[in-house]
Order: sequence, then structure tokens, then C-alpha cells
Amino acid sequence: MRRADRLFQIIQLIRGRRLSTAQFLAERLEVSERTVYRDVADLMAQGVPIEGEAGVGYRMRPGFDLPPLMFTHEEAQALVASVRIAHPRLDAALSSHADAALSKILAVLPAAARAAAESLAVYAPAIPFDTKTRARLEALRLATEARRLVTIQYVDLKEQRSERTLRPLGCFYWGAVWTLAAWCETRGAFRNFRVDRIQQLDVQERTFRDEPGKTMADLFRTIEAEMAEHHGSTDA
Repeated sequence: MRRADRLFQIIQLIRGRRLSTAQFLAERLEVSERTVYRDVADLMAQGVPIEGEAGVGYRMRPGFDLPPLMFTHEEAQALVASVRIAHPRLDAALSSHADAALSKILAVLPAAARAAAESLAVYAPAIPFDTKTRARLEALRLATEARRLVTIQYVDLKEQRSERTLRPLGCFYWGAVWTLAAWCETRGAFRNFRVDRIQQLDVQERTFRDEPGKTMADLFRTIEAEMAEHHGSTDA
């Protein structure tokens, strides 16, 4: 990769994240951390508004922008493939926004790149996805973004019914079903719920704040610890 291209990629990576460490940048660009430190220092010297320091991380100050980007044929095809795969699996609103975004991108591509993208032979057939489940998925996504508590009436795989008050943390797609990862206020623990088995969903006006032990990061740490413990027991 030419150095000019690498500098451009560094800007793109930094402005696309809240905080980017030198290690993250080095791994993505397949260079040493020392090279990243030098490149970032050069960019800052040239007036690019990057904040941060070595050992902590970097971020872009608000207001910085670049001229419109042009995509290669392969990048345009990747975008088309992503939207085609995601379209039948997202809630209706997000699916519509994905289509609109892709249309805007295709509209500004050169004719050859657009033709290559639209002729991509990668398709994702529609899957069974009833309107109630799709509506609940959208409601859960919006509640997660707004940090609103939700109350659900749920029927598990054993046909056991329960009512839960949850802090919705994120929705996960598993190839066949969507699940909601949440902190369950009722049980005082992390729980997962299949969206298609939620019988009733009520989004509350009450909001929640991140608390130690109840965040998505905490959930991921819990899963990693359980996996490490499992691997340790199987190796013994």
C-alpha cells in the first residue's frame, strides 16, 4: 500500500470510531505500531484535527470531513451484497433506509462500477418473517437506542410463560431467528429472548443508564469468561 493511501485509510478508520488505538490501526493496516505513530504525527502536523496520544488512542474532532469518496468495483459489489443479505432480515424501517442508502451510493458511481455492482451474482432469498416479529424487532431496536426499559410477555421453548422488565442491550441475528440480549430486572441477570416468542411488548417511558455489571460490554466479558472456563475444563 502506498503511504498516501495508508494515510487516507488512517483518517477513515479514526473518523469512523469513537476511539482508535494504535494497535487497532496497525492490525487493520498490517503495519507496525511505530509506523502508525509516525503517520498520525505527520497527519496532525499537516493540520488534520486528530486528538489523542500514543498509548491512549485517537479520535477525530467534530466537523472534519473529506470530499465524496469513490468506490472500487469490488467495494461497490460488497455494499450491494451486504444490503441484499440484510434486506429481508432487518426490520421494515431499517431495511428501507438500507435500500435508500445503497441507491444514493449507486447513483454517484461511474457507469462501469455501477454495472459491476448491480450485476453481482450474490442473492439472499426472503425468509419467513411475520409482520409482528418485524415490528417488535424495530421497537426493540429503537428502545435500545433510546435506553428505554421494556416489559415483555414471553413464552419460552418449554411453553413456560413469564413477564419480564428488561434493559434491552442489543439484537442478534443467528441465521434463523433474532434474539434480544438484555439485563433482566426481574431476574437480576443477563438473559436472551427470542424475538418471535415475545407475545407482548411494551416500551416504557422510564430510561436507564449504564451501570457496572449491566452493560453490553459486561455481557461480552461474561461470555468470554464462560468460554475460557469451558475450554479450561475440557483441556484438563
